[in-house]
Amino acid sequence: MKNDLAIIGLGAGDLDQLPLGVYKKLKRASVCLVRTIDHPVIKELSAEGVVFESFDEIYEKHAAFEAVYEEISEMLLERAERESVIYAVPGHPMVAEKTVQLLLEKGPERNISITIEGGHSFLDALFQAVKIDPIDGFQLLDGTALVRDDLHINQHMIIGQVYDSLVASEVKLTLMEKLPDEHEVYLVKAAGSKEEVVKKVVLYELDRQMDELSNLTSVYVPPVKNEAERYRDFPKLREIIACLRGPDGCPWDKKQTHASLKPYLIEEAYELIEAIDEKDDEGIIGELGDVLLQVMLHSQIAEDEGMFTIDDVIEGISAKMVRRHPHVFGAVKVSGTEEVLENWQKIKADEKAGETIRGKSLLDEVGKSLPALIRGLELQKRAAKVGFDWKDVTGVWDKVKEEITELEVEFKKEDNIENIRNELGDLFFTLVNVARFYGIQAEEAMNAANRKFYNRFTYIESLVKQSGKSFGDCSLSELDNFWEEAKAKGY
Repeated sequence: MKNDLAIIGLGAGDLDQLPLGVYKKLKRASVCLVRTIDHPVIKELSAEGVVFESFDEIYEKHAAFEAVYEEISEMLLERAERESVIYAVPGHPMVAEKTVQLLLEKGPERNISITIEGGHSFLDALFQAVKIDPIDGFQLLDGTALVRDDLHINQHMIIGQVYDSLVASEVKLTLMEKLPDEHEVYLVKAAGSKEEVVKKVVLYELDRQMDELSNLTSVYVPPVKNEAERYRDFPKLREIIACLRGPDGCPWDKKQTHASLKPYLIEEAYELIEAIDEKDDEGIIGELGDVLLQVMLHSQIAEDEGMFTIDDVIEGISAKMVRRHPHVFGAVKVSGTEEVLENWQKIKADEKAGETIRGKSLLDEVGKSLPALIRGLELQKRAAKVGFDWKDVTGVWDKVKEEITELEVEFKKEDNIENIRNELGDLFFTLVNVARFYGIQAEEAMNAANRKFYNRFTYIESLVKQSGKSFGDCSLSELDNFWEEAKAKGY
């Protein structure tokens, strides 16, 4: 015989708002199980003699709400297997009630008939309490599992289940990742009942309102009206870029193409590298923003032309990261970084195999627009993967000496610039190979040498200026002494 489990919503207010049919059913019940005893209706019905058994003690047993809800639902199902059960929850059973969702999922598997009755959602009462129209768009979020990236600050946000100061603190900290510390929010307690409280507070004081925190407390966050407060939101950035490229946008931005933006992307990438090398956090923020701007502009150009959007770009990289990290997003086990890199290369090779064109070179995947030193390194790495490499660095050093000798021969000839250029190129390419064997990025080494020269030369300039002379007035010996002084001081 199939047993019954009736789930009843107690509404958001007091006994006056309870439907008559639900009231009669509760009055006839020998006992009513409730998730929590903390509700105005339960207080009034208890005074009328209705017997309630709560699961409040379950909250004390577990550190996570998921475990609480699992145990409550399991206890209800076990009891329903023996007898018919009435289970009452605050508000409407289908709004912000995880135990109800678990019961609906598991009940049929255990031959238990589940019905849902009555109960006004707390949302109706809350909309009325804070005087908003949800047609403008709103989010209902769980305060016990709030995630920053789920927040849409341009909509009404209602955050439920703000039981205590701990949950309120977590809600506050999550909101402060997107909103100013002094942003005004509303604490709404027991909306729709005689005990209703609506209190406006600044965000940083949200968890200090002990009197307003209970099982019936929600937080209402109004939509952000100050455009500057939306600057942290990715949708706002996308909106700004679309505006720049729109009919009333910037003439410069509107005329850009993928090709015209290439120099700027290269320039911004190098400026980011410079900020990283200088360990300048503020500079890194600015330069990352400039690189992101290039990504957004290219994506907007493509969207304007009907080719692709930034969503396609994000989808592509997300799918690639999940695909190439099966040890994180799948069941693959790895023992360390080396095995991770091996798996990465194998997955990448498998992906490329589907794209292979007859006659295509292994080296074709190395970008032709890369800076020369970086491209040289990448070409060498590709060749080394198939065994075209020296066994150790000794052979590479021998090759360096050979290239120097060949270069010296060309230097002794007249009108021989082309051959000298070629031999210099060979020498540079071989030195890149030396760097590769030592695990040094040749481009970074060259950048470091450039910075070192810049610092020392500017130091010499300052000394020349202090001496009251010009560079032309200083002997090479004096300048060399200045150079050595710069070296000694760590420039």
